[in-house]
Order: sequence, then structure tokens, then C-alpha cells
Amino acid sequence: MSSETDKNKDEIVTINPATGEKIKSYKLMSSKEAEDAVKKCHEAFLKWRLKSPEERAKVIKAIGKSLGKYKDELAKLMTQEMGKLESQGGDEVDLCIGICDWTAENAPESLKSEERDLPDGGKGHVTYSPMGVVYGIQPWNYPTYQVIRYAIASLMAGNGVLLKHAANVTGSGLLIEKAFLDAGLPEHLFTVLKISHDTSNKIIENDLVRGVTLTGSPTAGKAIGELAGKNLKKSVLELGANDAYMVLEDADVDLAIEMCVKGRLYNNGETCIAAKRFIVVDSVFEEFKKGFVSKMSAIKYGDPTKEGNDIGPMARKDLREDLHEQVTESVKNGAEILCGGKIPEGKGYYYPATVLGNVKPGQPAYSDELFGPVASLIHAKDDEDAMRLANDSRFGLGGGIFSKNEDKAIELASKYFDTGMVFINCFGLAIPNMPFGGVKNSGYGREHGGFGLLEFVNVKSIMLMKN
Repeated sequence: MSSETDKNKDEIVTINPATGEKIKSYKLMSSKEAEDAVKKCHEAFLKWRLKSPEERAKVIKAIGKSLGKYKDELAKLMTQEMGKLESQGGDEVDLCIGICDWTAENAPESLKSEERDLPDGGKGHVTYSPMGVVYGIQPWNYPTYQVIRYAIASLMAGNGVLLKHAANVTGSGLLIEKAFLDAGLPEHLFTVLKISHDTSNKIIENDLVRGVTLTGSPTAGKAIGELAGKNLKKSVLELGANDAYMVLEDADVDLAIEMCVKGRLYNNGETCIAAKRFIVVDSVFEEFKKGFVSKMSAIKYGDPTKEGNDIGPMARKDLREDLHEQVTESVKNGAEILCGGKIPEGKGYYYPATVLGNVKPGQPAYSDELFGPVASLIHAKDDEDAMRLANDSRFGLGGGIFSKNEDKAIELASKYFDTGMVFINCFGLAIPNMPFGGVKNSGYGREHGGFGLLEFVNVKSIMLMKN
């Protein structure tokens, strides 16, 4: 990884992707320091778990307010560390505030004990007890949101939380920790671990860690899922995606073009739930292709701190190289470049908005996740063929359907689209009151909407039976 030095394995170095220049270095924790952090988190949990959901909710609400105070600083730091537009960094923090507010308002009711009548006339109680320390391994593309997504639900449930953030956004992770402490969260209950991958594995194996959650690649998911399973730890995995957006015969093509460009390029195209494959039926294919390529060709890349630029740089040099290799390999196997597709000269890890046509099986553009501003345009015969192509993927995180018949689109989404999330006539990211997660190689488990709240709790049965 370009954010970690090869010369000195004891430190992390963050790099500004817009310039390729060093931002800051951070000393890695030793195994002993990491183990001590786990113990302190567990000790803080033992007290926090005894707080009522209403008491916890007040702190969660305060965290939202604290994030608001740090909004500008967080947005600027995220842009510096991973290259997103500053305005989109602000939107990200706003989403995180919304998650805190929704959780504080709704979670106490979800965590209430339930009373049930037993068959013998006795009484049963179902309680939702915190599990303990939850360890999160998070990526760089949404440096604040990826943390808030699992941490707020876990803290609200009464757990302690550890974070291993992606190395290139270490500063963002530490600033989030500061915001949590400023909000009144007990010390050590949320801790950022600056650790190596080897030390990370030891954290998963630690007996005090009761749950593991990862957002990352399928390869990482298999490794972490295997290690968690081997140690009998509950896990939640949110992995890769190759989301298909279908433009059907009765679609509003102008709307589809607008939303598909946004869906492909938001956050520099580095979003797990981004629109990636654009499956367009024959009757509107040429119209969509012309408009889509025209708008993608007009996208301006450049300094993410400057107004007027539509996308910033990719987060790391190696990520740009990997993306370009996928484009090159796809072209070798029959794809055609309709716009973009060349690495620009100069400083920074920029890549232009790119559209690949004639995308077919056997190409990375068809079957793999392209994590950057590259769109795969796929021709379908009709609506039925479009759904077949959309489901022809080992991934199943999200997707989209464009059709003027909303009832038909809802039926297709619910009965036939093999994904965890579907957007109809729009593009969206996470919404606090709706579940987030996927199927197949996109992972398992759910976050948001109250579902994430119950991923790391002990659903406990207490029975008073008549003897």
C-alpha cells in the first residue's frame, strides 16, 4: 500500500493523492500496546453496558453534535487523505450526524425487553444484551461514514468498539476518536488501533473481542471471515460489488443518463454501492449511449479543493494502476473505449471519467469490480435479458432500475433482482432508516435501519416456567 512505507515497518505514512506528497507519519502500536487497548476497551464496556438505552442515546446524540462541530475539519482532512471533493466530505459528515440522530431517537425502543407467554402458563422475557468488544476493520473511501456505520450501532447496543482504519486515512480515524471523546463518550470505549495486519489478526483472536466487522474486498472478507469463524466470533462482512443499473424500454432516458453519471462518479467513483454496469435494452440503447458518453466526456477532473472540478484523484497510486490494468485487459478482450481510458501526465493520481463499450463476459469490465470512474456499458435485447445480465454476477450489493412503471419496477426489484438494495429511478447511498448490506460475494449481515443494532447483541431468553 502506498500509504505505508516499505523502509520502516514501524510507521504509517499518509500521502496526499492530489499531489503525491507526504502528509504525516504515525508510529504503529506494538502488540503489547494493542493488547492493552483491548483490555481497556473491555473494562470501559463493563461499565457502559449497565447504562440504560436512554442514557446511551443521549451520548449518541451528543456524538452527532460533536461531528457537526468538526465537520469542516473532517471534510478538509478526508479530501487531503483520500481525494474526495470537499463538498462531498461535508455531505458525508451530514449523513453521519443523521445516523446518530436516528439511532438516538429509535434505538431505545428497539432494545426494549419483550415479554412472552409460555405454553405452560409461565412468563418469558427476551432481552437484548450487549456482547462485549466489537472490532471493526474499515476502508478509506468514506473515512467518517464507514466508522460511524458500525460504531454508533455497536455503542448504542452497549458494546465497546475498536477501529483499525485504512492506513491512508489514519488522521481521519484519530479525529473521529477526538470527536467521540469531546461528546462525552467514556475514555477507551472507542479506540483507534494503529496496527499492522499481523497484529490485527491477534486482535480477532483475543478472547475479549466478541464480534468482528469488515468492509473491504471479497479476498479480505474470506480471510477475516475464516479467522473470525475459526475463533467462533460473530462477524458482519460488507464486501465488493459490481452494481448493475438497468435502463428498461419504458425508462425516462434523460433521467437515467443524469442519475447514472452521478451514480458512477460520486466520490470519484470509489464507492462500493456505486453504479458500475449499465445494462440498457436495445430499444433505447443508442439514445442512452449517446447522452451518457457525452456527459461523461465533459466531466472535469482536478484539485478536489477547487470549485469547478467534478472528480478528484483516486485515493492511491496503486489503485489507479490496478484500475487502468482492468481497462487495458478489457480492451484486449474486445471492449472499446468510448471516452477516457488514459492515465494523464502530471502530479496526483487522477483518472478521467471513462466509458467502455462492447462489454462482454471474459472482460474485467463485465465480471470484476472497477473501483474508480470507469463505466461498463452493456447491451441487452429486452427487459428480461437485462435482468438476466444484471444477475449474472458473483456480487449482490445493490443495483438500479429505470422504468416509468414504478409498480413493475418494485416487483422486479423484490422478486427477481438478486441484491441487498435496489434504487428505482434514482441513485442513492446509505439512508439511516433503511437496511444496508448485500448477498453472494458482497457479504452478509445488515447495517442501519435498526438491523445493524441487533447484529452484535446477545438475544437472551429468560423463562419463568410453572413447575
